[in-house]
Amino acid sequence: MSLSLTPDAVEPVIAGLLGAIDVDGGPTGEQMTVLRALASHIWDYRMAEADVITPLGPDALAAAVTDPMDRRHFHEVLVVLEACRHPLTAAQVTSVECYSIALEIEDSDQSLFRAYAAAGRERVSADFSRFMVANLAAREEPGAADGVLGDVDVSGADPGLAATLASFEDLEPDSLGQALLAFYRRHGIPLPGVQASPMNHFFVSHDMTHVIAGIEPTAAGEVALSAFQMAMDDNPVNRAALLLSLASHETGFGSPQTFAPEERTLDSADAAELLGQEMARGGQCAADFSLVDHLALAPLPLAEVRRRFGVCEPERPDDGHHHWT
Repeated sequence: MSLSLTPDAVEPVIAGLLGAIDVDGGPTGEQMTVLRALASHIWDYRMAEADVITPLGPDALAAAVTDPMDRRHFHEVLVVLEACRHPLTAAQVTSVECYSIALEIEDSDQSLFRAYAAAGRERVSADFSRFMVANLAAREEPGAADGVLGDVDVSGADPGLAATLASFEDLEPDSLGQALLAFYRRHGIPLPGVQASPMNHFFVSHDMTHVIAGIEPTAAGEVALSAFQMAMDDNPVNRAALLLSLASHETGFGSPQTFAPEERTLDSADAAELLGQEMARGGQCAADFSLVDHLALAPLPLAEVRRRFGVCEPERPDDGHHHWT
């Protein structure tokens, strides 16, 4: 499964994560809650409150963990923990950088957190917007690309896209397309294309991913969905999706023109558990369905689409963060 570790790497990775967040007087309560949830669900490692684990520094961790994928997975979890520190301090950012250097991890995305810690939210919002735009094209719906569904009109709306989505009403009741329309009705969301937005094609792909995964667009659900995607395939596109989600829903420096910025979404045991559960569930999928041609799949039964990609039922389908039919 994606984000898995070789057996001998589990304990040193957890010790390294503890070392990396041991700054400014120690880990925060939120960081520890999230770390316990991720360790339990991803690596089947239960960290009790009374556990005494000796943290590992950067060099000691590098000596103990040599597999490149184990190192990458350590870093990906560390980025989540970094975002969970409030306020995000220079000491925390520097600590993450030290571990990245020791493990020979190159990650230009971390510059967002570095700028945030150094200059504050207003300064970094512009950097966030540029980062988001640079990654937007990679997440647009493939079947809606290149004007296939019609040109954007003078208002910036995309009536061809909206009409294609509206036509899903003619599909079978159990289809993916009908489930997408139900998703929009349930949350009072207008069909992408009705309103002017440079993100209309992105929203189709993103919302289809919500529906197939069965994850609702709560704040905690949005972070969990991005973690689910990265666990399906921790490629650069999915890593960027998780970073964007953390920036919008955890650190609060998302662009107000695109998302309503939120903070401390993971600062509850329920949200942390959801994150761990969905990261584990995403890793059990047979393939990454977040970047496929969802419009081509729309006529198929939702249950068949889920079977095709190995999407299993969530642990708690009635927790308010899921819609599973």
